Amino acid sequence: MRYYLGLATTFHDPALALVGPDGDVLFAEAAERYLQYKRAPNCEPDPASRMVGLLKAHVPDGAEIVVASSWGAQFTDFLTGQGASGAFALEALARHPSTLNRSFVPEQAERIFIADLALAQARAGYGTLLALNQEIRGGGGSPRAAIRAQRRYPHHLTHAAYGLWGSPFSDATALIVDGMGETGAAALYRLSDGRIEEVRRHRGRGSVGFLYGLVTDLAGFDQVKGEEWKIMGLAPYGRTDPELMALLRRLFSVEDGRLRFADEATVQAVAGAILARRPADALESGWADLARCGQDIFAELMDALVDEAWRLAPHENLVVAGGCGLNSSYNGRLLGRSGFRHLHVPSAPGDDGNAVGAAWLAYAEDHPDWRGPPQAARPLTPYLGSRVSTEPFERMAAWEPRARRLGHGGVTREAARILAEGGLVGWVQGRAEFGPRALGNRSILADPRPAWAKDALNAKVKYREAFRPFAPSILAEAGPDWFEDYADSPYMERTLVWREGVRETVPAVVHADGTGRLQSVTPARNPAYAALIAAFRDLTGVPILLNTSFNVMGKPILHTAEDAILMFYTTGLDALVVEDWLLTKAA
Repeated sequence: MRYYLGLATTFHDPALALVGPDGDVLFAEAAERYLQYKRAPNCEPDPASRMVGLLKAHVPDGAEIVVASSWGAQFTDFLTGQGASGAFALEALARHPSTLNRSFVPEQAERIFIADLALAQARAGYGTLLALNQEIRGGGGSPRAAIRAQRRYPHHLTHAAYGLWGSPFSDATALIVDGMGETGAAALYRLSDGRIEEVRRHRGRGSVGFLYGLVTDLAGFDQVKGEEWKIMGLAPYGRTDPELMALLRRLFSVEDGRLRFADEATVQAVAGAILARRPADALESGWADLARCGQDIFAELMDALVDEAWRLAPHENLVVAGGCGLNSSYNGRLLGRSGFRHLHVPSAPGDDGNAVGAAWLAYAEDHPDWRGPPQAARPLTPYLGSRVSTEPFERMAAWEPRARRLGHGGVTREAARILAEGGLVGWVQGRAEFGPRALGNRSILADPRPAWAKDALNAKVKYREAFRPFAPSILAEAGPDWFEDYADSPYMERTLVWREGVRETVPAVVHADGTGRLQSVTPARNPAYAALIAAFRDLTGVPILLNTSFNVMGKPILHTAEDAILMFYTTGLDALVVEDWLLTKAA
C-alpha cells in the first residue's frame, strides 16, 4: 500500500498532510500547533518527534510513502544552485539591504526570503526519514514504511489542487493570489471533469500580497509576524484619505485588464512619503486611515484579478486560495462585484494548505483516473488535526473536585448555562481545525449579547488590540434572519453585513462597519458545536455564540490538554470543556 505525505515547505506556516491509498485525507496539521511556535518560521513541517506517532497511527507495516512538497523541482534546483554559489552567505545578503521588510524586488529586498525558502526546501522530508530511522534503532528490525519517492509541485498548483479538489464543486475556476510563486504572485486554473489545467500564470515582481504586507509594515504592524489581519480589523475605524490613496495608486496600474507594478525606486519613494505622514502613535495603536486605504487598494487589485478570471475562465463557481484568500473582508463582497455566483475559500488558503495540495497531486500522478474526492466527501472537512487526550483530567479528578465528567449531553447543557449567564468557556472537541481559524473545536466562547463581552474577553483572556473584532458562530438555518444576502460560510472565510434590526441584540460580534466574519454551523459539519449553540438558543432565543481561537496573543491555538488547563488557570476563563469533561473555577 502507498501513502502520500504532503509537506508545505515555505519558510513560514509549514504543515503536513497524510493521504491514504484511496485518496482520503487522513491527517493535516500546521507545524505551529505541535511545536507551539506561532507560524513556525524556518521549522521543518514534519518534525521526527511528531512523525513517529503519526506513522504508527496511520501507516501499516510494509507500506510505501511518497513525499510530496510545494515549490516545483526547477525552482528548488535554482535555489540549490544559488546556495552553492554563495548567494545566501551572510556577506552576500548584507549587500542587499532593505529599509522595509518586504518590497516588490525579490532579487534584492527579498533575498533573505529566498534564502529562507532554500533552507526549507533542503529539509523537506528529512523529519520523516529520521522518524523511520528511529524505528529501526528502537525496534531492531525494518521500519514500518519506506520512502519510495520525493516529488515537488509548483507552488500555485498545490494551492489550486487543495482549493479545487477540496471544494464542493465538480467544475470551477480557481484564482490563486499570494506573496510569491515560482514566476509571479498570482495564477489562474480551471477544474473540468476533475482535471486541473493552468489558464494563466502571472510573471514578474508584482504582488498583491507584498503590497498588503507593505501597508501592514507602514501602518505600524509587522507582516513577518503575520499581522496583515490587523489591517482588516482596523480599516473600518479609518477614513479614506485622498492623499494616501494617491500615493498607494502610484504602486500599480491596470493596463488592458492586467496589473502592472511600479519599479523599486517608486516603491521606496512612496514608502518614504507615507512614513513621513505616519502618526507618532502608529507603532502602538496602528494607523487606521492607512489601514482603510490599504484595504480599499487591495479590493481594487483583487477586483482586477477577479475580472481577469471571469474574462479568461468564466464559470458560476469560483475558488480563491493563496494567502490573500484570508482577506475575509474582501471575500464577503466578491460575489457582488463580479459575475461569479458561488465562492469557495478553503479553511487553510495560505501556504499550510499546500500540504494537502501536494499530497493530492502525487496521488493523482499515480492514479490517472482519479478525479478528486467523491462528491459525498466534499467540501473537505477542516477537522483533520490532532485530538486532545482526556487522561490529564482523569488524573486531576483525584484532587480537583471541580473537574467532573458529565457526558457530552451534560457538558453541553452546563456550558450553555454558563455562557447564558455571562461566563467565558474554553471549548475543546474532536480533531483540531486545519487552518488558522478556530471553528468550534478549539474555541473560546462567550455570550454575544452583552456589549461589554468583547472588552471582557480581551481583558481576561486574549490580551489583544481593542479594534480587532470577534467572530459569530451561527446555526446555518438562522443565517438569513440575521445577515443581509446571507451565504453559507463554514470556515469564517467571509464577512457579511448584519441586518439593521438585529445588531443591538448581539453587539459583541458586530464590527464597526456593521459586518461579522461568520461561521455557519450545521449538525452534519460539527454535531457537538451545533448542539451547544442550539442549547444556548433554547436558553436565550439567540442562535449565535461569540467564537475566538483558544490561545492567548502571540501563541498558536492549543495542542494538548495541558495547554488548555494552563490557559484555564492563568486567564479569566470561567469554565473549560474538553470532550465530556468540565472544569470550573466556581465550586
